[in-house]
Amino acid sequence: MKKTLKTLALLSAITVTLVSCNGSKQTASIPGISKGMVDSASYAAGITMGNMIVSANLSDMNMTEFQKGLSDVINEKDLKIDMAMANQILSQYMGAKENAVALENMEKGKAFLASNKENEGVIETESGLQYIIIEEGNEVFPTADDTIEVHYKGTLIDGSQFDSSYDRGEPISLRLGDFIPGWVEGMQKISEGGKIKLFIPSELAYGTQSAGSIKGGSVLIFEVELIKVTPQEN
Repeated sequence: MKKTLKTLALLSAITVTLVSCNGSKQTASIPGISKGMVDSASYAAGITMGNMIVSANLSDMNMTEFQKGLSDVINEKDLKIDMAMANQILSQYMGAKENAVALENMEKGKAFLASNKENEGVIETESGLQYIIIEEGNEVFPTADDTIEVHYKGTLIDGSQFDSSYDRGEPISLRLGDFIPGWVEGMQKISEGGKIKLFIPSELAYGTQSAGSIKGGSVLIFEVELIKVTPQEN
């Protein structure tokens, strides 16, 4: 979030030198730069800022107020708030939006898990983790300190995929204890050579925080093939 705010602030500064706002301020003539070039650069700055706003999840902002703020900066008017306060307001607003999304996802996740645990083969633990053993392994079970080599696919409850080692064409190897809590618990239920499907509630994954394409409050579903267990060296 901080990186996004800094980028928006930087882009605003760049826009001051490139765009005019309703013709109220004109760019000074610069040798070798035509009006057409200025117009093209101005439009380019506009679409770049627009993409930044969309990626920052701010596309629902009041465009009238946005344009007023942009106009005040470009025309060097007294600002209603300083940049520090602007960053604080944006941070609070984006945080509130993320919390609202997370709460909605958590409610959807609870409903999904309540229904899913009734399906054949699903086991639910005290923590709320659910899993299905797809294929038994060789009885060599990992501990949290062991390194595991796995192939996996991760999806959300709507079926959309957010990660897959299969798509990358190679498994990953990591100490089990370095994974999210749902993996740490779940992967100790399957042995080397086995396959398992994990249904991980948000509190055993990323909680209310977003992680890449995973929105806060999301239930994560993983299909995992445990290829190898390497015990911790004493």
